[in-house]
Amino acid sequence: MDEQTDSWSSCKRPADIIRLKRKRPRDGGESPGESGSAPASAPPTASPGLCGLSRSRGTRRNPFVTSDSPLGRPKKFALIEEDHEDVGGLIKLMSAERTSGDRRGCPSRDSLAKTGLPEGDSRLETEEQHVPDLLLEDPLEVAPVPTPPAGSAQYPADWSLKTRVLFTSPASLSWTEQPKAQEEALGLSNSCRAQFGALPHDLQEPRSWSELRSAFQQCLVYWQHPSLPWLSLFPRINAEKSFSGKNTPWIQDGAVQESLMKEWSVGLSSLYSLLKAGLCPYFYVCSYQFTVLFRAAGLAGSHCITALISPTTRGLREAMRTEGVEFSAPLLKERRKISEQLRGEEEEEEDKEFLQVDDDCQKGDEEDSLSWLKEMGIQDKIRTPEGINIQLQKGAPALSVDHKPESVVCVEGSHSFNLINFLINCKSVVAAAGSQTGLPPTLLAPTAFRGATMNVLKGRSVNARNLVDSAYQNISSLEVTGPILPSSLHAITALLQTAQKGDFSAALYTHTPTAVMNTKTCNEQCNKAVGTLARCGLPPASVDQLQQPSTLGKTALTHITMKNHTYTWKTG
Repeated sequence: MDEQTDSWSSCKRPADIIRLKRKRPRDGGESPGESGSAPASAPPTASPGLCGLSRSRGTRRNPFVTSDSPLGRPKKFALIEEDHEDVGGLIKLMSAERTSGDRRGCPSRDSLAKTGLPEGDSRLETEEQHVPDLLLEDPLEVAPVPTPPAGSAQYPADWSLKTRVLFTSPASLSWTEQPKAQEEALGLSNSCRAQFGALPHDLQEPRSWSELRSAFQQCLVYWQHPSLPWLSLFPRINAEKSFSGKNTPWIQDGAVQESLMKEWSVGLSSLYSLLKAGLCPYFYVCSYQFTVLFRAAGLAGSHCITALISPTTRGLREAMRTEGVEFSAPLLKERRKISEQLRGEEEEEEDKEFLQVDDDCQKGDEEDSLSWLKEMGIQDKIRTPEGINIQLQKGAPALSVDHKPESVVCVEGSHSFNLINFLINCKSVVAAAGSQTGLPPTLLAPTAFRGATMNVLKGRSVNARNLVDSAYQNISSLEVTGPILPSSLHAITALLQTAQKGDFSAALYTHTPTAVMNTKTCNEQCNKAVGTLARCGLPPASVDQLQQPSTLGKTALTHITMKNHTYTWKTG
């Protein structure tokens, strides 16, 4: 027992050991428990390979950092004794130096003098240690928050076709769910009769308004020909997978193909007659190779009927010229204007001289190659390979824009009627091989026409929780799928503005070949054109939006956000 008592009395408490290690002589003497001595003139410093606190503070070194590591932590000053006043002054000094941009420098002598600490004070040790997050923050490295675009009371008209739109709002969208039979019937009837009811500016309880659900059903209506319930006839470009494995009886039956084309021709002629009379604002012709947008006079700032075709190929353009369909290439004209502005007059003269010399060389080569044919007297009866090569060289720039957005062409005025005849008689609008063989293009319109079928976009409402600013918030979403026409998109957003109290956002998914439909045409005026569109079957607000000139170019809207009844948008 006595021996055990002596062993316990010889032990020291942790506090005593820490107190002993803290007592370091300032006159260069030896520290307790250390065998070596350091010169009195040199202040004790930590070894260069240490990271963290020094041994005097009883902290282990970091084994993952070496002395030659280029990514070593910044050197800081560790206080050995607790002096609250000096600590505060040193931290202020370090913060000031960090703000000035000096990330790794040590305080100067003048700076140390301001803190009240002597230059050779052993309470300071230069060593690598973990720095508080407050000192690591550099205000110069903080990225500025991008300013949002200026809001507007209306977003620009988008003439591209959408395949899917996802609406989200903090307020509930459950009122868009399956309506009652009476509400659906009223919405479909109002769509056929082009009757639009007025809703109050602010709805307190949207779910209790039967007129609101009827108006939503009215916004989802569109007209299509042909319409086959077991096939999805939009989109048609690169849609072979959606047709594979489906029942297509017309592929092997020529009589069925003739019947389909006859009904399709009647529907296309009916649509053009309605368009010309101002009873249909616009319609789309979606084939397996290209898409055509016909717009009535007064829309998109144009004073005449316009038609945009995209994408096109050289063969299609040559066939249109042969049938007397005159057209222009807006994007190519715009590119040519920009190139002419960039080039100087001297470069233009050099190009003209180069072209003349090039033509003379080609003529000389052609005469030399035809010399032996002239001797035989048959040079006019044989088409030489050189002539074919020259034509291919001239057509090379035209081939480079095929299937690209720059290949979009515009038909205006009376030539749009020639385009209708061309589409009816042209065999290339119908696929001759593949899963779409013998199936005529899809006609899409916001109003009824001969042979059309009324279809409704599919809507699905889901409630979810989203993480916003480290907190979960209830988010309600509405997904609309199908061929979403420009007027349908505007009608839905106008309805959500009222029902969601001006707070919602939308993600738009564009059918890529139709994004270039926003291209500005040649006859497009600076101000909106006046047309007879009072009976076109669209709400007056949608007509006002579609009458505005195109401002999106060859891009389309990707996001729409409304905050406090103000729109912002993104394009892509």
